[in-house]
Amino acid sequence: MSAHVIADDAEALAVAASLAEVFRAGASARDTERRLPRAELDRLSASGLLAVTVPADHGGADVSALTLAEIFRLLGTADGSLAQIPQSHFAYVNVIRRQGTQEQRKFFFAELLAGRRFGNAQSEAGGKHVQDIRTRLESRPDGSYVLTGVKHYSTGALFADWIPVLARAEDDRLHVAYVPSDAPGLSVIDDWDGLGQRTTASGTVRLAGVPVPGDRVLPHHLTFEGPQLHGAVAQLLHSAIDAGIAAGALAEAAEFVRTKSRPWFESGVEAAAEDPLLIQRFGELDLEVRASRALLREAARSVDAARADLTDDTAAEASLAVAAAKVQAARAAVEVSSALFEVSGTRAALRSLNLHRHWRDARTHTLHDPTRWKIQHLGRFVLNGTRPPRHGLL
Repeated sequence: MSAHVIADDAEALAVAASLAEVFRAGASARDTERRLPRAELDRLSASGLLAVTVPADHGGADVSALTLAEIFRLLGTADGSLAQIPQSHFAYVNVIRRQGTQEQRKFFFAELLAGRRFGNAQSEAGGKHVQDIRTRLESRPDGSYVLTGVKHYSTGALFADWIPVLARAEDDRLHVAYVPSDAPGLSVIDDWDGLGQRTTASGTVRLAGVPVPGDRVLPHHLTFEGPQLHGAVAQLLHSAIDAGIAAGALAEAAEFVRTKSRPWFESGVEAAAEDPLLIQRFGELDLEVRASRALLREAARSVDAARADLTDDTAAEASLAVAAAKVQAARAAVEVSSALFEVSGTRAALRSLNLHRHWRDARTHTLHDPTRWKIQHLGRFVLNGTRPPRHGLL
């Protein structure tokens, strides 16, 4: 596999905007038919976008968090499912940046620059809570490991070259094992049947005694022993997806009203787009979209500032800024994608138009982790100066 190498932030944004237009054209059909976006992901890999966070000393563009968030927002305006697939990819690139040895970084950054994709085998079902990880990483006398467990919601795994697996070693501490998708004992099952995000293929990964060389395992538990941005960056990208879904839904609603809607007879206007009540509602929805984008940018700038000077205080500020962005983006995505029908009228509900994909995507993606807890952390900091906890969901 070969891929273009993106030079800088400006090129990354231009490539993302161009791909978003291409991906938008087939988004509704892919959702309706549940046609998995393998060709689109190959195009994404070839574009070089998946390697934009590779450090400059390894040949990458090392783009800012502000640029990375905008890349995901742009992709989210086109296709919420497609935008979510590489989210974990970048989260696990960050693990290598922070915890990888020089040799591990050299190897995996070269893989990324060649267009290789990371998937995700993180979440599990049946435990006490989301952090109750039961997948085991057992050491062998020769320094290698064996992985055993079952993972759910494994977004990106079906399309991946490498699948990062979150597991506990014999000391019960968290590690990430980077496993090639064709490893013996590893199976990826396309059993995702969510009402939205239908083409993410967020199914099951089974690990039945999967062998892992010692140099493919990283000590992820060390990530959370000091100030960190792992959770903030991961959540920033989720926020960007939601902000993108909101913007995409608003744009499609406006196009529908301009071109397909009839005015309500009491309005006295010739076109639906001239109805003052619809204009008012579109203005309200635009405020939600603008607010989500503004908070997303503020959060990304906070992450960039913390990267330049990482302390407990800067990491906390970044996490809180991202939390605020996530709450607003989730609200905007659900409200705007629902209001699409309110402003567009009865015809918009036709199944054949598939306008409900925006709401289904928003409703499904915003369930990723509860925004009510993000509001809790904001309130605790404002009232009592309590810094948010160090974990991968904040």
